[in-house]
Amino acid sequence: MIWIYRLLFPFALFVATPAYLRRMRRRGGYAENFGHRFGGGAGSQRGSGDRKRVWLQAVSVGEMLAIAPLLESLHGDGVEIFLTTTTSTGYQLANERYQQFVAEIGYFPLDWQPFSSRVWRRIQPDLVILTEGERWPEHMRQARARGVRVISINARLSDRSYRRMKWFGPAARLMTGGLDRVLACSEHDAARFRELGVPAEKILTTGNLKLDVAIPRLDDEAKAALRRDLGLPATGRVLLGSSTWPGEEAALIETWRTARSQGLATTLLLVPRHAERRDEIERLLVQLGVKYHFRSRGSAAGEVEVSVGDTTGELRKFTQLADVVFVGKSLPPHTEGQTPVEAASLGRAIIFGPGMGNFRVMARDLVAADAAVQVGDVAALTREITTLLADDPRRAKLSTNALAWHRANVGALDRTLAVLRAELSDSGRNQERSR
Repeated sequence: MIWIYRLLFPFALFVATPAYLRRMRRRGGYAENFGHRFGGGAGSQRGSGDRKRVWLQAVSVGEMLAIAPLLESLHGDGVEIFLTTTTSTGYQLANERYQQFVAEIGYFPLDWQPFSSRVWRRIQPDLVILTEGERWPEHMRQARARGVRVISINARLSDRSYRRMKWFGPAARLMTGGLDRVLACSEHDAARFRELGVPAEKILTTGNLKLDVAIPRLDDEAKAALRRDLGLPATGRVLLGSSTWPGEEAALIETWRTARSQGLATTLLLVPRHAERRDEIERLLVQLGVKYHFRSRGSAAGEVEVSVGDTTGELRKFTQLADVVFVGKSLPPHTEGQTPVEAASLGRAIIFGPGMGNFRVMARDLVAADAAVQVGDVAALTREITTLLADDPRRAKLSTNALAWHRANVGALDRTLAVLRAELSDSGRNQERSR
């Protein structure tokens, strides 16, 4: 089956290249070390030391933030870490935050044999770690050929990925057959991996690493300064659109206007999932005639009605200013949802739409714990948010319950580290047996 994949890959790459290049142009930042995509540059040759080396792939910003405590712990164990990512924003974040924990940072190569094998010859890892939905057939085949075990951490299967892999049937084994251990986010995800043919003995439900990430708290002075920089008034409520997608900004502006018409002193803070959508969002704001400011343009000259946090890696700070948080990618036609973890860990009143497929179990549990509110459409969103903005006791109750839910669900880091340390301890023997 891998030979079919290798033969078809260049044709699939040729078809996908135009859309891929357009996306790279919109997001920017891809020119630096572009050769890494083809196996060039990234990965320094191993020396003769006895330090264990791990190749860890984290696709983008969310995964990069989630692995922070894991990187720190493995670095403290004396492990040499080669960290790769796929997006320019993930690469930027890695360079800003993790230089002290890793031996090298690079872009993940395109998953074709000539590129993949080229990087593998240089890195020569003792263990490969893939985060969340990362499952690359050639990458895993290179590991198997060298007797290197592949561990999927924080592993999950979105509704879309699960449907596709079920449809592909035996061919889906290309994306699961090379996994030696699957450390699932939830029992729901673990069950899906079992249904796709991953042996039960390879699967362990360790929980979601994102729940174990410690978020630095802003003090009152820092919050006040951030409000000024964003153009938010010194007092009044803040409605946050967290990782919004097309259509959701308009829905939130409608909701914000309704709240204002009811006498609720509220400012809207929009944080789009993709910052390159700023031109699209600005056109909407101009059309609707609201006073706005974009974070990427520096400090606001004065107070505004709508502020746009179009920067990378600041959502956790912005969330600490919010009274109510709407979780994006959850209103129709979107169905997958963004993570509510940060808002819950910071004790914010959370609301999301019906489309939380990527975080189905988490959303269900938050609602069951009365720690979040789920709505079916824009009309219900407007109604619930305006009610929450006016009801201090209700917001406080949601906040208390969100914090309690978060505290009850930590522990994934320790469970994940226990498995990785055992694997690293055995890695030398595993490679010796493969020869």
